Amino acid sequence: MTNLDTPYVNTRTPQIVYALFLGGIVTANVTLLIGVIIAYVYRKGAAPWLQAHYRYLIRTFWIGTLYFCAVFALSVFALGAILWPLLAVWLVVRCITGFIAVRRGLPPARPGSWLW
Repeated sequence: MTNLDTPYVNTRTPQIVYALFLGGIVTANVTLLIGVIIAYVYRKGAAPWLQAHYRYLIRTFWIGTLYFCAVFALSVFALGAILWPLLAVWLVVRCITGFIAVRRGLPPARPGSWLW
C-alpha cells in the first residue's frame, strides 16, 4: 500500500521541485533557488511522507551549496576540475531517486543522508 491511497495528495509539486533542481545544472542554479523556495512554502501543509520529500529537497539544496563552495575553493587547484562533474552526478542521483519515490507514493529512502 502506498501513500497515494489517501483522498487527495498533491504529488505534482515535489515532482516539479525535483525537475527545477535538475534544471539548475543548465541554468546556473537559478531554478534550484526557485525550487528550494517552493519546498519551504509547501512543506508545512503537506502529508507527512511528502514533508519528508520537502525536507530531502531542502537538505539537497543546502548540502549542495556546501559542496559547491568546497569545490569552488578547490578549483584553484586541479582537483576542482575533477569534482565539478561529481557534484552534478550527486545532484542528478538525489533528484532521480527522490522523483521515483514520489511517483511510487513513498518517502525518500534516506532523507537525512549527505550522499544519495
